[in-house]
Amino acid sequence: MDNSILIIISIAASVVGILLGMGGTIFYNKKMQAEKAQQIIKDAEAKGVIIVQEKTLQAKEKFLQLKAEHEKTINEKNAQILSGENRIKQKEGTINAKTEELKRKETEVEKAKERLNAQLEINTKKQEEIEKLHKRQVQQLEVISGLKQEEAKSQLVEALKAEARTDALSHIKEIVDEAKLTANKEAKKVVIQTIQRVATEHAIENSVTVFNIESDEVKGRIIGREGRNIRALEAATGIEIIVDDTPEAIILSGFDPIKREIARLALHQLVTDGRIHPARVEEVVAKTTKKLEDEIVEIGKRTTIDLGIHGLHPELIRMVGRMKYRSSYGQNLLQHSREVANLCAIMAAELGLNVALAKRAGLLHDIGKVPDDQPELPHALLGMQLAEKYKEKPEVCNAIGAHHDEVEMTSLISPIVQVCDAISGARPGARREMEDAYVKRLKDLEALAQAYPGVKQSYAIQAGRELRVIVESEKVSDKESETLAFDISQKIQNEMTYPGQVRITVIREVRSVSIAK
Repeated sequence: MDNSILIIISIAASVVGILLGMGGTIFYNKKMQAEKAQQIIKDAEAKGVIIVQEKTLQAKEKFLQLKAEHEKTINEKNAQILSGENRIKQKEGTINAKTEELKRKETEVEKAKERLNAQLEINTKKQEEIEKLHKRQVQQLEVISGLKQEEAKSQLVEALKAEARTDALSHIKEIVDEAKLTANKEAKKVVIQTIQRVATEHAIENSVTVFNIESDEVKGRIIGREGRNIRALEAATGIEIIVDDTPEAIILSGFDPIKREIARLALHQLVTDGRIHPARVEEVVAKTTKKLEDEIVEIGKRTTIDLGIHGLHPELIRMVGRMKYRSSYGQNLLQHSREVANLCAIMAAELGLNVALAKRAGLLHDIGKVPDDQPELPHALLGMQLAEKYKEKPEVCNAIGAHHDEVEMTSLISPIVQVCDAISGARPGARREMEDAYVKRLKDLEALAQAYPGVKQSYAIQAGRELRVIVESEKVSDKESETLAFDISQKIQNEMTYPGQVRITVIREVRSVSIAK
């Protein structure tokens, strides 16, 4: 029992000791924390004082700096104001001097005006006297000449007009001759060099194609039973097939060269294969048409590659290929366009212009002759519209549209294309016209000259490139013959269509005949 009490007491004493130790430790820790807090407060107060002192010094320095800058700005503005005042004073002095000079000049002008008015009064009196004398002289002249003043004036005006017209024609002729002397040499040099450097063979196209066969026995197979084979071929190609007595030959007739070529190729394949019947004809014609279209595109590509023309629209390339099967007055259109392109390139190089652009315009200038549809438009305007549609440059479009003067020329490439087109078409043997149209053009030339008064005879020679006009010497003077040549050339230029140029030569001959008896 006693031991239990002792154990309890000892345990209680231990608990009390532990509690007292823990309380002492807590108290000591709190005391230490309080001392640290006081120390931190003291340090913060010291730092605050230091920071306040530093900020005060910085504020004072900033204030002094701003004050210096402000004083500097004020001094600069004062200097500017002083300078402006000096300039104003100088301008005031200049204005005052000019004002004085203006007043002086106004005084001189007033004096001059007074003198002028006095002189005008004197002149007016003299003019009145002169008019009186002039009237008396006119009256005396009317009495002497027997003509009224208006009649004499009209005669004088007509005489002066005739003299002025003669002098003007003489001056015009002198100016034209002088211009020819200075300009013709270089122009001829460029044109001749261009023509000589491009020599091209010209193919003559007809409206018929002759298809040669091995023997006349093949003709019967081509015609077929009751003519059904030949009818199927004509229906499929749109070409008239003429089988006559011509030995070993069949004639393909039609105005479309592409259709004639399709008919020729199809007929060649049918004859080679030996199977000729309507169904086979339609099949072969369809395949031949497809093959020819591919060949046309290939021709267009080869042409552009040969000429060094890049970036052409595929549809324009196809049209260039179609030119091979078109002709103009018997001249193959593709050959003509290639020649014009080369001519344009040479001439543009001689003149220092864009060679690539000139060559492009030369190749495409007749593109309006080969579209699939044929609208009622001149080929130059149609070609210009096609070029604009396929995004060609404005210079190329204008050159195409203006090469027959349908539109106004706006670039230097346009006259080059027009001249080169004329060079290619006017070359001897390059083109041929229908006989009736040719004869009609010659007769029209002669009739145009014959319509002028004083013309005795007129002759169109050198295939219509020269017109010789013989005038009556009694009715037409030498000066009037020059005027007549100029008037005829202008009328031909405005009213007629012709390739190249037409030279007008007026001949005036005086013959004096006497007979010795």
